[in-house]
Amino acid sequence: MNRSYITALVITAAVFLWLASGWLSYQKVSELAESPNFRGESALMQVRTRDLSAQDKKSELIVLGRTKAKRTVILRAETAGTVIAISIDKGLTSKKDTVIVQLAQDDRPAQMKEAQAVVNHASIAYEAAKQLSKKAFRSKVQLAENKAKLESARAKRAAIQLDINKTQIRTPFSGIINDVSVEIGDYLKVGDNVATLIDLDPMLLVAEIAERNIGRIKVGGLARVKIIGLGSFDGIVSFVSRTAALGTRTFRVEVSVSNLDGVIGEGMTSELTLILGVVRAHLISPAILTLSDEGVVGIKIVNEVDVVEFHPVNIIADSPSGMWVNGLGSRIKAVTVGQEFVKTGQKVRPISEKAPLIKVERN
Repeated sequence: MNRSYITALVITAAVFLWLASGWLSYQKVSELAESPNFRGESALMQVRTRDLSAQDKKSELIVLGRTKAKRTVILRAETAGTVIAISIDKGLTSKKDTVIVQLAQDDRPAQMKEAQAVVNHASIAYEAAKQLSKKAFRSKVQLAENKAKLESARAKRAAIQLDINKTQIRTPFSGIINDVSVEIGDYLKVGDNVATLIDLDPMLLVAEIAERNIGRIKVGGLARVKIIGLGSFDGIVSFVSRTAALGTRTFRVEVSVSNLDGVIGEGMTSELTLILGVVRAHLISPAILTLSDEGVVGIKIVNEVDVVEFHPVNIIADSPSGMWVNGLGSRIKAVTVGQEFVKTGQKVRPISEKAPLIKVERN
């Protein structure tokens, strides 16, 4: 016979035996569960159990987030003029109040000299009017007119000085020049873009939190941040939104992380671990979790009189060694094998995981 046919027959036979063994095991467990000896007081259903004690566990919430600059500002021209100097390149750090672009002053210095002369003349006229007013040679109305002319001259001088100051485009805070939009020789009008300044210290980590968890997060709470390629950082919750997003019903949470050297860039994917406090919890195997008739996640335990109880649990964290849950007592006897074959309220015979099963003779 062809070798391929023989191989196929062997594989088919192996699969059949494997399926049959599983069916026989299921039948055996079902027969034991239905046996009168197991349902009677003399021979109860056996279940494997494990004694568990509550431990202090940090309650954590792990979510994905993204980095976002603390603030981003587009610097714009506040007066018209030609660019005559650019003192910084994009990508460099700039301190607060640094001049990054200089516009030509044109005739502004001449306007300032004229304005100063007008102020000087108005000041002399006002002082003379005050002296004449004291001797009753000048009326109070005329004195007020002289004072008004002086104040008007001073205001015009101040406006020209402000316009001169605006020819120097400065950074309003320390940050990184992310982009420069002008070149030497460009003529700028009021409102034209000059540069983009971003503040990356502290860096913000932004995440969306489900409404069922938002009540557990407080401003000032601790957090850990993991960024691919950069490592882990410590942070503090700096903002918790009280308004949910309409589409997702999630709440925005921001975590502040020190970024003095600027290694964390904006828009990077991150993993946020929010520390929610310390709770009493049990470390269990996910295999012992089960569902109630109402679809609630929990585990089955055996109480002091060997009766099965169902207890719902809250999953706090997952780890390589098991799953952390709370909502249980300080010490429990959890059913680890057989939980799917016993019901709440049923009396059973609990046997420790390490102890051998008790052999029961069928009638």
